[in-house]
Amino acid sequence: MTNEGIRRGSVDPRNELHYTESHYIGIDVGTGSARACIMNSVGEIVGLHSEPIGLWQPQTGYYEQSTTDIWRCICTSIRLAMQKNGIDPDNVQGLGFDATCSLSVFKEDTDEPQCVTGPNFDNQDGNDRNVILWLDHRPVEETQKINATKHNLLRYVGGTMSIEMEIPKVLWLKNNMPKEVFDKCKFYDLADALTHLATGKESRSFCSVTCKQGYVPVGVDGSVKGWQEDFLTDIGLADLCEDNFRRMGGVNGVNGEYKTAGELVGRLSVKAATEMGLRPGIAVGSGVIDAYAGWIGTVGAKVNLKEDVLADAPKNDVAQAFTRLAAVAGTSTCHLAMSEKPVFVNGVWGPYRDVLIPDYWLAEGGQSASGELLRFVLDTHPAYNQAISTAETYNRNIYDFLNERLREMQEEQGAPAVSYLGRHFFFYGDLWGNRSPIADPTMTGSVIGLTSDKSVDGLALLYYGAMEFIALQTKQIVNTMNESGHVINSIFMSGSQCQNDILMKLMSTACDMPVVIPRYVHAAVCHGAAMLAVKAASTDVKTGASEPLWDIMERMSKPGRIVYPSKVEMEKKLLDAKYKVFLEQCHQQKGFRKDVDTAIEGWKKA
Repeated sequence: MTNEGIRRGSVDPRNELHYTESHYIGIDVGTGSARACIMNSVGEIVGLHSEPIGLWQPQTGYYEQSTTDIWRCICTSIRLAMQKNGIDPDNVQGLGFDATCSLSVFKEDTDEPQCVTGPNFDNQDGNDRNVILWLDHRPVEETQKINATKHNLLRYVGGTMSIEMEIPKVLWLKNNMPKEVFDKCKFYDLADALTHLATGKESRSFCSVTCKQGYVPVGVDGSVKGWQEDFLTDIGLADLCEDNFRRMGGVNGVNGEYKTAGELVGRLSVKAATEMGLRPGIAVGSGVIDAYAGWIGTVGAKVNLKEDVLADAPKNDVAQAFTRLAAVAGTSTCHLAMSEKPVFVNGVWGPYRDVLIPDYWLAEGGQSASGELLRFVLDTHPAYNQAISTAETYNRNIYDFLNERLREMQEEQGAPAVSYLGRHFFFYGDLWGNRSPIADPTMTGSVIGLTSDKSVDGLALLYYGAMEFIALQTKQIVNTMNESGHVINSIFMSGSQCQNDILMKLMSTACDMPVVIPRYVHAAVCHGAAMLAVKAASTDVKTGASEPLWDIMERMSKPGRIVYPSKVEMEKKLLDAKYKVFLEQCHQQKGFRKDVDTAIEGWKKA
């Protein structure tokens, strides 16, 4: 009864039967907001609401949040989404969570938030700042120490552990907290912290611990307990090994419980239900990292990639997922691909087993800054204020305005394509380092073709260069993954960048493959979280079995539209030529730095 509408007897004297539709709620906790998405039994979104999340920056490179604040935003979002759309709380059957891969810390003895703000870690401001955000870069030395071990588990995170992952942050707390405080801490990925607050259960998700906490699933490379005792001991976290890794979630089936995406964690507690305005006992599914919810919300769509418009296609087989790259694009972009067997790719995180579908593997590439890069090149240009003012005059956002200006420039200059305008402008945009496939945080940007042009047209050309960089780096990531054994032949986008038609066409043409845009451009991630709720609600109370996640995705994903590569042969040749220059800009900067460092070796301040 969990996946279908329910017929209930009416108190109407005529004894009519009224059809009551089941609903499912997906919660998406991003960097800046918490969103509630209400989905009906056929996968349509019927309610949305978001609330901004607090963010604290105690010093440069430090970013903190609070599960107390996040939980309040979640509860408010659920209540208002239901109120605004007339959703009966009694009809909600399941709840699913996704969140950023941020470290959440609680006191083991009281289950209260443990402040992560030094130097006293005492919650002096009363904000319960117990979350170290994914983009926090405080554990520089800890990350270096971890990677110096060359431990075998590093194979499963692209060869080196990123400073964005959670074990470096745990080690930083160990090195900076008073011992008596650290010894009482227990640690969660944020998505697992939210299912804990919802149910009281200590369950962990394979997605969280495998992708961001150094967990190697049992049976992979001889892993016996999941957590690697020799690794934790080598880096100085031997105390986390005590009592079968109790403070990290324990050992699966011994003193802990680990779930794949959407598996039933437990039932919504009375306390949580009261705060959310829901009924107790609703099924709560195991959560996932937010980008992985974007994979769930997009790649299951029924598509016919040979047609101009998405249409019903034969029933999807899960093997089709192997050819589909999910690109979840916002401030940064995550690139996710599934494979039947483990595929190791230098500079790409993973492969991770069991994180979304049992026995399958996920790989995660990414661009540290994509949307942020576009914002940066606009914000720092002399013509930005003029462009914003003009865009507002036409009631357009800055991106639509600049896209239109590029088309006008094409017309005015008699150019055969917008890409022709930038034929001699070469922009390399790793301003925040490189996540994939170089995996080098010291990478920087470069420009060839810079002039003294301070006009809006000059801004438009710089903006085009940044878009072209995003497209060419996507090609680099896809090529690197395919050369290592993946079979990607299409890109399934989600996030705000989907609305940028020039960027989507550039990406499709540069990569020479179709780009699929979902129906719910801004809600694909929380749509995926709602599908986790469906899986949890489908759990048989006797056997514990539930509907396969892929079947839910295939049934509930909604068709959108497809962007195909340009058919203009000369434009393809242009982008191919610029890709060669892009690769030279990428690799030569490392050589330039090495040459200079060699020349001045030993030169130090007197």
